[in-house]
Amino acid sequence: MERIIFSKLEQWKNSPSRKPLILQGARQVGKTWTMKEFGKRYFKNTAYINFDNNSAMKAVFEGDFDIHRIILLLSAETGISITPKDTLIIFDEVQEVPRALSSLKYFCEEAPEYAIIAAGSQMGVALHKGTNFPVGKVNLLSLYPLSFLEFLMATETKELVSVLQDGDWKLICALKSHYIQRMKEYFYVGGMPQAVQNFIDTSDWKQTREIQNTLLEVYKQDFSKYALPELTVRLNLIWNSLPAQLSKENRKFIYGQIKKGARAKDFALAIQWLSDCGLIHLVHSVSKPFYPLKAYEDLDSFKIYMNDIGLLGALGGMDIKTILDENAFFVEFKGAITEQFVLQQLISSSQLNLFYYSAPNSSGEIDFLTQVENQIIPIEVKAAENLQAKSLKAFHQKWQNRFSVRTSLADFRLDDWLINIPLYCIHNICDYIREPRKTPFQKVFRGSCEL
Repeated sequence: MERIIFSKLEQWKNSPSRKPLILQGARQVGKTWTMKEFGKRYFKNTAYINFDNNSAMKAVFEGDFDIHRIILLLSAETGISITPKDTLIIFDEVQEVPRALSSLKYFCEEAPEYAIIAAGSQMGVALHKGTNFPVGKVNLLSLYPLSFLEFLMATETKELVSVLQDGDWKLICALKSHYIQRMKEYFYVGGMPQAVQNFIDTSDWKQTREIQNTLLEVYKQDFSKYALPELTVRLNLIWNSLPAQLSKENRKFIYGQIKKGARAKDFALAIQWLSDCGLIHLVHSVSKPFYPLKAYEDLDSFKIYMNDIGLLGALGGMDIKTILDENAFFVEFKGAITEQFVLQQLISSSQLNLFYYSAPNSSGEIDFLTQVENQIIPIEVKAAENLQAKSLKAFHQKWQNRFSVRTSLADFRLDDWLINIPLYCIHNICDYIREPRKTPFQKVFRGSCEL
């Protein structure tokens, strides 16, 4: 599978200020494959060390942090002659040996010429007791489930990918039905590599769902493995409540929906735990839509989305008939699934920080708020070809923001203050917004159906 992160890894490799890299991400999003494939493509040799049940490597790091000694022992373990220019060193499941994680500080300070990537279960990396995390001595990069664009690449629809990347809107409009069909598949299959590969190989919806259910069970087993018993119960309660939380018209997280009488102080640690491990995304509200949004963040008011749209559908019991029946597809669970889709694309492709805004004493809510450079961008998500934008219009009239974005199944459309971006193109939102308003948008949206 082609992963967009390879271009970022190449930038890291060639950076003159390169530090050891920690590749973050939830379990089963493809970290091990990505690291090995990166080594295969960009280095002559790859020295891969898996610390899981590796007592020999644990003993290596029980001594001092003499990097020369460590390199010699890593060479002996892997059978690879490790040289700075030609070799990528990979520490996998690094949480199993906390001192190996701590050693990255010394690689940074004493041997920056070595290219080294570390990864592991995010639960262990984030929460392992006694670990001296090398703050300021490492680069960080996050790997997410496959985005919709990566899903198109994986399913060998290269023509659809190239048309999206070229921004030829006449062709995009002509191919609209193909994009929507693939998007439906992605809504069900999601972006977990194992589920995607199985769907590519078999086209078996049922088998894909079985894989997703297995992944959900693996996550639950990890709760017990990494968390204290009293926290495990709360993790499961939160996890199981997510489909119901998102299916509400107002998707603000409500503690009382976990169980009767639940309070924030009882579940705050568990929510943070899931977030630190990359299993959920928290989207906080802001009191005012001002720049910078982080300064107006309300930590007590938030929505929770899962790490993958396919896993959300599996946890919520979304039936395959919802995919096959075009009329029902955007009816059942439509808002939650569509918002989950948009969130994943904006986080994985554009690396945006997302918030939301709910006007006081009003039912109007902006699904997502983000900032592109110094511009505040409100985003309204519509599941079908819905061109109404009452909340956006009210928001624009009050705050006089420069651009507003509605994303739906409708074709691209540019009004005086509103841009409609098709759902299957939302990953490119930053490119659209950065184009100066007075510059003809035809340069970006050339050939648009409705321009």
